[in-house]
Amino acid sequence: MTVRDLERLFDYSYWANRRLFEVLSDLTPEEFTRTVAGSYGSIRNTLVHVLNAEKLWLERCGGPSRGAYHEPDVFPTVESLVEAWGEVERQFRAFLSGLRDEDLSRHIEFILGGTRHASAPLGEMLLHAALHPIHHRGQVALLIRELGHAPGNFDKILYDLEQLNPA
Repeated sequence: MTVRDLERLFDYSYWANRRLFEVLSDLTPEEFTRTVAGSYGSIRNTLVHVLNAEKLWLERCGGPSRGAYHEPDVFPTVESLVEAWGEVERQFRAFLSGLRDEDLSRHIEFILGGTRHASAPLGEMLLHAALHPIHHRGQVALLIRELGHAPGNFDKILYDLEQLNPA
């Protein structure tokens, strides 16, 4: 794994987020916040979890402090969440641009789940941070369907094809 490999995975993740946000922009604020199902209850709550997690993993990896944990109520609309995500994306891209491939083998100590002391190579931690949103975007896609909307398609192959064949 190289820094470029990780940058490409984050590129895909942010591309997929933008595709998802386009679909979410068609939801009413009530649909965005409605308790439907899943681990976090609503589309908003699920995405706020991912936003908080991404900020946490960036901090654990040596990026800027994540600051206060965001409660879902801070984001009453899709637009408010998209704005916050833009800042996290800029921070993550800046952090990745400062890394060298040899940095990825450096072990980072952190606390997982509030109590468990852990250590992992920086590259593996960043790989987790890039892959974690995939699971939750799938959950959000299901919640979108539960609300009677089509979630769109944000499969990685579509991202790859766009990169190979730009419009």
